[in-house]
Amino acid sequence: MWNRSRAALGAALGVLALLAGCQRAVGESASEHEMPPLPVQVRVMQAQTVPLMLEAVGQAEGSKQVEVRARVSGLIERQRYQEGEPVRAGAVLYEIERAPFEIALQQARAQLAQQQAQLAQAQREYERVRPLAQSQAVSQREADNALSALQLAQAAVAAAQAQVRQAELNLSYTTVTAPIAGVTGRSLKSEGALVNPGTDSLLTTVTQTHPIWVRFAVSEAEWARLRAAAGTQVRVLDERGEPLLEPGRLNFTGSTVDPALGTVPLRAEFANPRLRVLPGQFVKVQVVAGQTQGFLVPQAALVQNEEGHRVWVVRDGHAQPVTVQTAGWWGGDWVVTAGLQSGDSVIVDNLMKLRPGMPVTVHTAAAAAAAQTSTGH
Repeated sequence: MWNRSRAALGAALGVLALLAGCQRAVGESASEHEMPPLPVQVRVMQAQTVPLMLEAVGQAEGSKQVEVRARVSGLIERQRYQEGEPVRAGAVLYEIERAPFEIALQQARAQLAQQQAQLAQAQREYERVRPLAQSQAVSQREADNALSALQLAQAAVAAAQAQVRQAELNLSYTTVTAPIAGVTGRSLKSEGALVNPGTDSLLTTVTQTHPIWVRFAVSEAEWARLRAAAGTQVRVLDERGEPLLEPGRLNFTGSTVDPALGTVPLRAEFANPRLRVLPGQFVKVQVVAGQTQGFLVPQAALVQNEEGHRVWVVRDGHAQPVTVQTAGWWGGDWVVTAGLQSGDSVIVDNLMKLRPGMPVTVHTAAAAAAAQTSTGH
């Protein structure tokens, strides 16, 4: 019995010694095959004067938008424009049936001629009676009646002249022209349709797109920064961050704060000769509001999460995450105003592989390109 116990104890000690040896072997193997430092490219930060920018989403609208309406009743005989095409001010858009208004003008002119003839007769009668009344050859009452008839004839001529002018104006309304230069909209009435100058008079719209306006809003804090800035420059960008138009200017600033959103409305004006921005289009608005001291960090180097913006820097040969504060874009770089110091090496590639404290090897862009060339050969 004693011998069996000693044998079992010896076997157990042997197993423990074997396990310990295996652990040492595994540790030595892991040490021998430890992963090498991760090669990364960096940009060395240097503090500089950078623009202070605000960004917002804006919506474009025409600087002028006019509803083209029928001002007389009649049938549309002809549509003279192509929908969606630019037109100059005064260009003919529609022609409404003219015949009824030409007849009305002729009638008004005939009535004017009749009234002018009656005026001439009244003038002659008055000129005959006036000297007779002065010599008391006729009664003063007869002279007064002649004067009244003359004045009534003068008033009738004035009324007939107004009727002629009204008829001429109505006839001119049969030619519907563009009140401003711009881009035409969809035609709401077709040729042959009957139009009236009432509620059903809208024919189309003309929108002036050069210059074009962009409406957007900023927070109260951003508005305070804009007010403090010596000068501002406004740009509109596409989804890739590229400028769509030449820099514009602010031409309207709201005088009240939206109580629901806490924002101040703004409007900027841009030259748009090639119609690169359409009315109603949503664009990214970038406002340069002065300058500040900061750093330019490549877009690829900055990571955004629920905690804010973060970059990776190299410190003592190891990668460390750093939370930073940004102030918009400048070109293809982020403007960082806090979190970095001059001389910091910001990692610009292999960000998905990085872990806090991971050893890294810094490679310049030129060295990386040379390594790829030698590998390819």
